[in-house]
Amino acid sequence: MSETHPVGSPLHLASATPALETVEQRSLPTTTNDPALFVWLEGASAEELDALSFGVIAMATDATVEHYNVAEGKLAGLTPSRVTGRHFFNAVAPCMNNFMVAHRFATEAEIDDTIDYVLTLRMSPKKVRLRLLKRPAGKRMYLIVERKA
Repeated sequence: MSETHPVGSPLHLASATPALETVEQRSLPTTTNDPALFVWLEGASAEELDALSFGVIAMATDATVEHYNVAEGKLAGLTPSRVTGRHFFNAVAPCMNNFMVAHRFATEAEIDDTIDYVLTLRMSPKKVRLRLLKRPAGKRMYLIVERKA
């Protein structure tokens, strides 16, 4: 026989409310090729995005930067506060304002593709692997940046 508690009591609320996950409890993706990465990113907090070891640029559907994670900031030499709120392809990374990256985000309803790329903005050329993620019902689109050795 199960025990019941009065509605609104602390015991009732505790049994009816699932435990909230923290960054430590929720497993972070360790690779950029995780098939469930888009879903994970859509539910991630700012702290979780910042805990990732690879670069994540989360953009609104108009390409305005909503989150620029700590790893990407360190690797690119740009502070997240300087990038957030700006149009990514025009004001932050014009080296990606082309048919390989920006045009795809602007014209394709759904993207999950990985491409080899060379970044040239504010640095000597750096080989990277980009993963472009966008879904029609998504609240954001994502550019994942993995530096190559």
